[in-house]
Amino acid sequence: MTAPQQSTEEHDGLDPIKVTILRHLWEAAQEAGDAPWSLAKLSKRTCIPMTTLLRVLNEFDNAGIVDMRAHDDGRRFAALNATGLEIFSTLFGVQQGNHPS
Repeated sequence: MTAPQQSTEEHDGLDPIKVTILRHLWEAAQEAGDAPWSLAKLSKRTCIPMTTLLRVLNEFDNAGIVDMRAHDDGRRFAALNATGLEIFSTLFGVQQGNHPS
């Protein structure tokens, strides 16, 4: 069984698009620290269309687990906040600095 199949089976109750976005936001936090990824980078890395990405990120923002910001030039960025990092750790059994399996 490959890791993505295993992950899907382990988290059957969760929307796979939301799981993918959460995992990539987690990776961004591990790789970039305090530097959030742009929405363009997230869309490219997740292979999720920008419209879907924005919809899910807005849900996460409203839930209080993601911080989103826009630059004057129109670029937008997103990152898991402290609550999001804690929720991710609880859902996927990882700690800050560890990559999910």
